[in-house]
Amino acid sequence: MANSNLEEISTQLESPNSRDRMLALAALRDVSPADAVPLIKKVLKDEILQIRSMAVFSLGIKPTDECYPILVELLETDSDYGIRADAAGALGYLGDPRAFESLVRAFYEETEWLVRFSAAVSLGNLKDPRAHEVLLEALESDEVVLQQAAIAALGEIKDIDSVDHILRFAQSEDWLTRQRLAEALSQLPSDKSVSALKYLEKDSHRNVAAAAKIALERLNQAST
Repeated sequence: MANSNLEEISTQLESPNSRDRMLALAALRDVSPADAVPLIKKVLKDEILQIRSMAVFSLGIKPTDECYPILVELLETDSDYGIRADAAGALGYLGDPRAFESLVRAFYEETEWLVRFSAAVSLGNLKDPRAHEVLLEALESDEVVLQQAAIAALGEIKDIDSVDHILRFAQSEDWLTRQRLAEALSQLPSDKSVSALKYLEKDSHRNVAAAAKIALERLNQAST
């Protein structure tokens, strides 16, 4: 992108009008990470929460050496739990394996379920098998969305040992939980996975049945 355009965006990010600042952030979509990150940093402490949230997310998809330490600091110290959750999510997008410890700590120490949810999702995105224990713990949460995040993440990290732990969710009253289970089992090849998916293929909710059918096809393709 031409320097004049970058200067224009930079000026717009300092506008007193919050809509201008938001549009400027959106305009960074096509800017290289090296050029975008210094501009994103201008609004990391914006008075409008939505702009801060958008800026934090942007750091996850514009990877430079600066992004990781900024996101970890936000996750560990920001006073707004929504921003901490955004930082946890952005660390998952960033995919830096160093984020593992910070995400695990956030899961165990946070009191806000939204931050714990984002941490669990991101542990799946990192695809680090060490997440096994923390994700099994997330399955025991009272929050259905946390259970769903854990099931999905266990699939992402291809944790075959978790199959016995997640099969009980085939009986969940929540159809989205059953769908997440079907999707996760598609990445966990075992006889038990196949049996569970054949059961879920007959599910009363069409999204669950469709997910189970796709999962079975995936497992069949992987085994041939």
